[in-house]
Amino acid sequence: MINRRRFLSVSSLAGLFPTLSFKTVSPTPNEAPAGGPLVISTWKQPKANAAAQAALDRGGSALDAVEAGVRIPEADPEDMSVGYGGRPDRDGRVTLDACIMDEKGNAGSVVFLEHIMHPISVARAVMEKTPHVMLAGEGAYRFALSQGFKKENLLTAKAEKEWREWLKTAKYKPIANIERHDTIGMLSIDAQGNISGACTTSGLAYKMNGRVGDSPIIGAGLFVDNEIGGACATGLGELVMRTCGSFLVVELMRQGRTPQQACEEAALRIVKKQDYKDIQVGFVAVNKKGETGAFSIQPGFNYTITQDKQTKVIDAPSYLK
Repeated sequence: MINRRRFLSVSSLAGLFPTLSFKTVSPTPNEAPAGGPLVISTWKQPKANAAAQAALDRGGSALDAVEAGVRIPEADPEDMSVGYGGRPDRDGRVTLDACIMDEKGNAGSVVFLEHIMHPISVARAVMEKTPHVMLAGEGAYRFALSQGFKKENLLTAKAEKEWREWLKTAKYKPIANIERHDTIGMLSIDAQGNISGACTTSGLAYKMNGRVGDSPIIGAGLFVDNEIGGACATGLGELVMRTCGSFLVVELMRQGRTPQQACEEAALRIVKKQDYKDIQVGFVAVNKKGETGAFSIQPGFNYTITQDKQTKVIDAPSYLK
């Protein structure tokens, strides 16, 4: 098995780009890094933020924090839009998508993954232990088993009952703000000032078998640039993918927008080109200074932020009132 870090270390890219350096993001002696530590996640996720903060308190990296954080809803059977207990597709199969990205620009992703409770940890393994960014379906499942993950039944009795009730009409219409939640995206800045992010979901309830949304797509559901900041998206993934939403937010910050301004402009790009009246898309973002922003199309989107050991759930402003 190729070790991804070893694979990258022997790459000729270093010679092609000799000016690249991460020294600028490391704190100088006796100087605290800008912005951190910090955790921000989509929707009301105090337990997830607490797990991420605990990882930071143990000296973990931002990457450790976001993985630990999003594993909480992945394992929660009462959270019916992420991981175990997630609503199935129209065929009754729970299929999971997740991605993760670190401060060096490394990324890992899994799509259409079944039977594995923690797709975010499989995504991290893809990033760190293979030369690839994304594995899908049966291949992702076999890789997970090879890494010691266990096959589990993710369809709970509650989710199965709802699905069988849905089958009576089989009417498919995504609902904005269902359970005030549908994905968890998380960003963190650690004690060294480094930024990482993670995103994980079971996708739209009763989607077509094989459907993949924005959540596992680097640049759509998640993007991190350690020189600038990071962003996550939530909501109807098809609209986020069409605008490369999270990448757009980070690039707008690169151009000088605040995180708030960048989230607002990214949402407006969707509004200008799509039928938005019955759908929801929301963005959260953080920059290198630790400034944050959030914005959504519909009211009802909120986010959770933990900074200076204080956690708050905040209602994001929206385009529609």
